[in-house]
Amino acid sequence: MEFSDLGLSPEVLRAIDDAGYKTPTPIQEQAIPIIFMGRDVLGCAQTGTGKTASFTLPMIDMLAAGRARARMPRSLILEPTRELATQVAESFERYGKHHKLNMALLIGGESFADQLKKLDRGVDVLVATPGRLLDLFERGKILLSDTKILVIDEADRMLDMGFIPDVERIVSMLPKLRQTLFFSATMPPEIKRLADAFLMNPKEISVSPPTSPAAMVIQHLAVIDELDKREALRHLLRAESVRSALIFCNRKRDVDILQRSLAKHKFDAAALHGDMAQAKRTETLDRFRAGAVKILVASDVAARGLDVIGLTHVFNFDVPIHAEDYIHRIGRTGRAGREGLSYTLATPDDGAFVTAIERLIGKAIPRIDVEGLPSVEFAASDGRPRRGRHTARREEPRARRPRRIPEAPAASARPAQHAPEPQPAIAPAPAPQPAPRHVNAGRPRPVERQATTPRPAPTPASKPAPMVETEPVGSVVAFGEHMPAFLRRPVPKPRPTENDAA
Repeated sequence: MEFSDLGLSPEVLRAIDDAGYKTPTPIQEQAIPIIFMGRDVLGCAQTGTGKTASFTLPMIDMLAAGRARARMPRSLILEPTRELATQVAESFERYGKHHKLNMALLIGGESFADQLKKLDRGVDVLVATPGRLLDLFERGKILLSDTKILVIDEADRMLDMGFIPDVERIVSMLPKLRQTLFFSATMPPEIKRLADAFLMNPKEISVSPPTSPAAMVIQHLAVIDELDKREALRHLLRAESVRSALIFCNRKRDVDILQRSLAKHKFDAAALHGDMAQAKRTETLDRFRAGAVKILVASDVAARGLDVIGLTHVFNFDVPIHAEDYIHRIGRTGRAGREGLSYTLATPDDGAFVTAIERLIGKAIPRIDVEGLPSVEFAASDGRPRRGRHTARREEPRARRPRRIPEAPAASARPAQHAPEPQPAIAPAPAPQPAPRHVNAGRPRPVERQATTPRPAPTPASKPAPMVETEPVGSVVAFGEHMPAFLRRPVPKPRPTENDAA
């Protein structure tokens, strides 16, 4: 089948021919005619099968007729990462260069002013990440009431990154009457539930098993000690004819640490992860695609949709925690009919993760030995994956030291002169404890003032007499034993009056 058999316009066919593509992929053959019918599509295909072109090509022709209004995009494409959103935007520019369509890219790390200018002119295609889209919506800078086509790409990746609540909120803002295109590399139960909620009578399209790695990728697995991983990676990089390589780590901080280690050993390496500024991420990717950087150490932000021509090797410095991520990582190589190589460095504690990967792909990953380093076996496990570093060297948990309780000396060992006196049968009552002091205990309660004998005014020359504590006469205004002596003032008895004498 040719692209001309899919009902595409001559302008789109000319752009496809300029890009160098001759025949459509299976996902494109099945999805493009259904999208032209206006039906919802539920597509499941592994990475690198051409999912992006399967919805960008028909959307260009469908949006060619019509005019966009300010701040009201006609179509919306949601992507989980900035790199994927940028790549989809580049696809629209490549295939729609013979059409007069306006496209805007909304991603974090870019200027708000430039993005708002494009929205004010009106856009036909809006490619966005969920976070930046919601930010602009809450500021009142964008309206979604005129969106007729919604594309949710890499839905399983959005699930892993925690974007599903944001996606559900965005979908609730869209018109009920719309066409929804839902694409995912895998179809776990959570993604299936979302598809049932978002789509209306969809056409399900599934090409090639979603859990099979690329057929052109030769896989290897080395089980070594945790402390030997860097040396093993350096040995493989020197032994293999590496023209361009991706090295994946599970954690962002490990990406920077490994990149500095490789640079210290004279390897041309750069780092890429989600905590970097967007300008730096874009520059690093452009240098890697152009061949200015030979090795790219990255987190899973580069595991989806990253298309680098001529990528020969993929190294898993850390075994991925999710088995599906293994398929996406090694799928960065072995593309477009070219052969690729993948190497995974596992530690004895990674046995559960490797077992999950082999169960998912349906075969065992061939084991290799790294020259000069001892090979080890996976540690016995109860089936639950254990996380953490350097746990392979600890054979068993450290025993807790029992608490030492001093024993009382025997009575016979005491001298006779120090023999304890017999205790009384009834223990003495404990001494009364003073009541806890309240925060306002130092303040006397207000009492009704009575007539008192006026005190003589002190003369300036005379010194004040020293305060002497007196015994209380009659009732004493006080609050307890803790009152200071100068506050214990005796209350004089009232003088007898004529009525009392009568």
